[in-house]
Amino acid sequence: MISITIIGSGNVAQHLIKAVSKSIDLELVQVFSRSKESVLHLVPNEKIISETSLFKEANLYLIAVSDDAISSVSHLLPFNNKLVAHTSGSVAIEELSNSNRKAVFYPLQTLSKNKEINFKEIPLCLEAQNEADLKLIKQVANSISDKVFEVNSEQRKSLHVAAVFVSNFVNHLYKIGNDICLEHNVPFDILKPLIQETSKKIELLSPNEAQTGPAKRKDSQTINKHLEILTDQNQKEIYKILTKSIIDNDKKL
Repeated sequence: MISITIIGSGNVAQHLIKAVSKSIDLELVQVFSRSKESVLHLVPNEKIISETSLFKEANLYLIAVSDDAISSVSHLLPFNNKLVAHTSGSVAIEELSNSNRKAVFYPLQTLSKNKEINFKEIPLCLEAQNEADLKLIKQVANSISDKVFEVNSEQRKSLHVAAVFVSNFVNHLYKIGNDICLEHNVPFDILKPLIQETSKKIELLSPNEAQTGPAKRKDSQTINKHLEILTDQNQKEIYKILTKSIIDNDKKL
């Protein structure tokens, strides 16, 4: 059984705590959290620590904190030559302290504390500095997910940028769509089947093949009507930029 300590108590940490706790191949040794209350619903009190001097021996220490705190947290760890991995998509493996062996254990998914998720379906992107450590984190990953990938720091950064486009930016476009519906007293729920069908299509088609709409058709009459309807200048600019991007993309094909 592989023993694991999780450092952090945010969204990623809490989902990792659940996943590790469910696995018969893994043992959750401790959770390090500045606020015990934030993880008491997931972990027995005796396993939660808030002082670095209380760390016990583990095969793997997972740092699941904000990106800007990863380096400083790794330098606070009071031991040497242990396997320490961070869970960020944008932080290079080199930013971890040289006092310990370094790895990356990045779950590529949008995670919220109160939204249950099937961890088996989450892609885990792994990186380590030697084969032995890579083998160990692969064992951990395979015990909680069915989608495990070896990805280096540069590739992971690219994936993180791509993820922002397909998740964070798309969600903001949902927000804009909702704002337009509210402005015109139309239920946003009417659009949900369209959102779901668009998402399903890319399971069978490439994004290029799945693209539809007035920009794809180069329907300038409809595009101009849409721009007339939009009262918010920011919405107009986003519409123009995305329309131009779709049209320009077709020119390249």
